[in-house]
Amino acid sequence: MAEFDPLAQQRKTRPGKRRGRRIASRSKPKGARPAPIASASTPAGPEASVVAQPETRAAASLAMSAPSPVVSSPPPLEPPRAPWQKTPPFHRQAYAAIDLGTNNCRLLIARPSGDHFMVIDAFSRVVRLGEGLAQSGRLSEAAMDRALGALHICADKLRKRGVHLARSVATEACRRATNGEAFIERVHRETGIRLNIITAEEEARLAVLGCHILLEPGCGPAMIFDIGGGSTEMVLVDTSDAVPRILDWQSVPWGVVSLTESIGPIELTPEARASAYGEMRARITDGFAGFSERVTLARQTAAANGSLRLLGTSGTVTTLASLHLGLPQYDRSAVDGVIVPTASMREISQRLAHISPAERIAVPCIGRERADLVVAGCAILESIFDIWPAERLGIADRGIREGILRSLMAAGGLGDRRAAEAVQASKSAHAGGAS
Repeated sequence: MAEFDPLAQQRKTRPGKRRGRRIASRSKPKGARPAPIASASTPAGPEASVVAQPETRAAASLAMSAPSPVVSSPPPLEPPRAPWQKTPPFHRQAYAAIDLGTNNCRLLIARPSGDHFMVIDAFSRVVRLGEGLAQSGRLSEAAMDRALGALHICADKLRKRGVHLARSVATEACRRATNGEAFIERVHRETGIRLNIITAEEEARLAVLGCHILLEPGCGPAMIFDIGGGSTEMVLVDTSDAVPRILDWQSVPWGVVSLTESIGPIELTPEARASAYGEMRARITDGFAGFSERVTLARQTAAANGSLRLLGTSGTVTTLASLHLGLPQYDRSAVDGVIVPTASMREISQRLAHISPAERIAVPCIGRERADLVVAGCAILESIFDIWPAERLGIADRGIREGILRSLMAAGGLGDRRAAEAVQASKSAHAGGAS
């Protein structure tokens, strides 16, 4: 009897659904499952964690959880390398990161380039995996199908690029959904990608690792935040060293999707829009109340020194920064790393929150795709400004994916250095024995 083909079964039961690209080699027999992407463990490199030991003088200091050791190494399309063939040198190896969030599925493939990396392929699609989660507590069939379609494309790119090492993570939607683990198994069965559901702590750590390089120079602690689809993280960091040390952090289960759905439909009147926006602000303020109290001393000290530094990574901040810059369409090169006045971001937030949905759709860089979610993002952003009232905001179009890549490359580079040292030691010992 032929082996069960989940993709064929999906085609039979959902003939009208759009499918992602199949990730099988040409020589693969018809009806076989997609080849699984093998799991491997990798040692933590020097940059694999942005957390040092907790300060003994600060009771609020928090040592974040270590990165999950589970990573994915997709099999290339070409035949396996023979035992005598060498692994490509470190600078030619391709690394990949997949971030499956509540709203988006994102992929980044890159090669090491000095202390940084060069992107060789990327992919991003709005999948709204968390749509309806607030009401049902489950991932819907339609949302899972959308995410699987995007992940099929990611898997295809991983194999075509011959990725050396990859890590794929899922965040708040899969953490909260009662069928999150079952969906993870389905993804692995149908695409070969093994997603790792990471904790909120790990999500915050990776976001910091991915974007901290864009913080303005200065002394004292700085605040980094990430507004996601299902959650928002705020992280207080000490930047006295090259890699920031996390002093305190907080995650709340309010992102642009979850907060929007929790409020529900809003009547098309100015009064209703103002009331809904006020309710959004109140929920975020309440969620971060404990964190705001804990960082009071750091906030007061930084304000006294004139060094309140703030950096944000999310679709909300990049979209609003585009409006501040007057861009006709989104341009990453113009937005990533730009510094904008928080007063301008507040003004834009207020304007977007109080205009009609049709008017928001007509705004450049928003459109129909973001029109219903951007208001929640604005409410979260303004509440963050209240907690950390910096005059300027750094904008980062980078985050979890870049943090994953830095961790993988740090581990890969360390492994290569250790291998080179072992070879050199072996040569030296051989030379010594010959003499």
